[in-house]
Amino acid sequence: MRGSMYVAVIITLPFAAWSDEGMWTIDNFPSSRVSEKYNVDVDEEWLRSAQLSTTRLENGCTGSFASGDGLVLTNNHCTWGCIQNLSSDKRNLSDEGFIAKSREEELQCPGQQVSVLVNLDNVTNDIANTIGGLADAEANEARKAKLTDLESACEEAAGDKLRCEAVSLYNGGQYFIYTYKRYDDVRLVFAPELDIAAFGGDPDNFNFPRWCLDMSFLRVYEDGKPASTPNYLRWRESGPQDAEPVFIAGHPGSTDRLFTTSQLKMLRDDVIPLWLLRYSELRGRMLAWKDTSPEAARIVQQRILGIENGIKVRRNQLKALHDDEMMAIKADQEAQLRKSIAADPELQLAYGDAWNLIDNAIQAHQNMYEEHLFIENSAALNSELYGYARTIVRGVAERERPNNERLRAYTDAALPQIEQRLFAARPIDKNYEKLRLTFSLDKMREWLGPDSKYVHRILGKESPESLAASLIEDSRLDDPAYRESLWKGNEKELKASDDPMIQLALAIDPDARALRTRYENDVEAPRVRGEEKIADARFRIYGTDTYPDATFTLRVTYGAVEGWEEHGEMIDSFTHTNRLFERTTGQRPFSLPASWSRAREDLNPDTPFNFSLTTDITGGNSGSPIVAGDGTLVGLAFDGNIHSIAGDYWFNQDNNRTVGVNTAIILEALKVVYDADHLLDELTVVQ
Repeated sequence: MRGSMYVAVIITLPFAAWSDEGMWTIDNFPSSRVSEKYNVDVDEEWLRSAQLSTTRLENGCTGSFASGDGLVLTNNHCTWGCIQNLSSDKRNLSDEGFIAKSREEELQCPGQQVSVLVNLDNVTNDIANTIGGLADAEANEARKAKLTDLESACEEAAGDKLRCEAVSLYNGGQYFIYTYKRYDDVRLVFAPELDIAAFGGDPDNFNFPRWCLDMSFLRVYEDGKPASTPNYLRWRESGPQDAEPVFIAGHPGSTDRLFTTSQLKMLRDDVIPLWLLRYSELRGRMLAWKDTSPEAARIVQQRILGIENGIKVRRNQLKALHDDEMMAIKADQEAQLRKSIAADPELQLAYGDAWNLIDNAIQAHQNMYEEHLFIENSAALNSELYGYARTIVRGVAERERPNNERLRAYTDAALPQIEQRLFAARPIDKNYEKLRLTFSLDKMREWLGPDSKYVHRILGKESPESLAASLIEDSRLDDPAYRESLWKGNEKELKASDDPMIQLALAIDPDARALRTRYENDVEAPRVRGEEKIADARFRIYGTDTYPDATFTLRVTYGAVEGWEEHGEMIDSFTHTNRLFERTTGQRPFSLPASWSRAREDLNPDTPFNFSLTTDITGGNSGSPIVAGDGTLVGLAFDGNIHSIAGDYWFNQDNNRTVGVNTAIILEALKVVYDADHLLDELTVVQ
């Protein structure tokens, strides 16, 4: 029983000195705790260096600067979109890999952005003063308008090279304006073949031991030249040592550790099961379509891996939420907090209704969940072309409104990123589009029912197959110039368009906006108010010496290189090159590219390959640098073990592990397998 008791201590007291729990913001890092446990001095200079050398990829990943000339290290799976967009039926960069022998050969990734956090400004008091005394729905609108005003003021002061973004932390307990340096010209420099980058495929995914060279290099450019990036990480050629303290700087996507038990139950009972049903079936349709032609196989190759990853994540999230012991511990934590509030009349008056607000929001959400999901969140219209149409229709309408009255996704601060994605020349396969759209229309009719007004409005007398075919075939939204012309027009010109996707988006938008308004007033407004109250109560009772849930904003986590015990046996913290070849079967996902087979005799069999560590990360940390106490790069985070998936809700130091690529194998592969001496020369290696 030692494991379960230990977990209880950790999640009840998340700041305990023996726990490596926490995705800490850069301004509230527990340096004294780290010094006490690991004897490493993480001062403001160390943290500032980590901040400026860590990058955010706007596709949901992290990276880090690897040289002073804009070179960015990230995971291979974080560049799949770029690789897909740059491939064709004549050149499959996923299978072949890619290496630019010179700067002139580096290929621009359509629509990719890379950003670096340069400043953060706490605006919590501004928000509190704005919403004080307002009813929930009014406060929700006022909060959004104020955040838009603060973003605009920040961008006006920052100039053209910087972008500002409002950030909510602690579920509304704090608000910040983050200022980013953004790079819009991002180019592919190096990517290994998929067979080694994702060796082991879905069977090995979220497992360990592993042998994946899941890394790639990008480069950011400014004014047509490699950007100057003096804040970059120096590499340690040997990688980390066993038990060595290490740190991860990155942008974890989202966690739900501050959710109430009612919120967790809705995830368990409503949200995750529906997601799994939909995407498990979509995966089956994609696997069947993959076998229709080599071109179909190329198009869905990486997409299938992505869906399989998502299914494994959701399945294990569901398993975690069915853990009665852990849910009971969460309920006990919640009861203790509510008891502390009830014991103080002032706190009870201020915060006592917080859980009722959230429970009422959940009830309202359950009453409209499927309709909101399929119509406003566009689950009924899973198509890249429809996504373009929806963006154009919403954007043209929203631009005519005052900035602080727009939907937050279409404020002046958001428009540059929207336009880069909208105007990017990405290839679109219309047969794949038909597959996705037919499937999503099928699921809409299945879940909303054939008598739903939304089903009637979208399908009419058409079948999902026939409607998807006509919409996709007759749309011109696969042409970026056409998309740009529509975007730059006005509502009258847009309504005159004969593009069927545009007309569909226009027809659906009033219903979708009505669902959005209902959601914002009945679900979002009371939920956010309740979460803000709980956050404030936690600060009043427990203090601010804690970390917020992940929000795809910069965090630093700490831990050590360490294995764990599984079924009574210890899992070693390192794998080595020799066992890679032992596991090779010649058939995917355990086949190796020819380049590695040729280099086998020249590779050092004892080179450390992948390793595990106790750092607390989640999705979004993919591509994060693993940094030693002295600030040198020793690895690259690319996954977690299967136990890390429950980390969305709680942290278990006994078995929650990050999995990383060792710098030792990256450097050896560049030298021995890929003859990439020019890249080795660019990288700074600290002995």
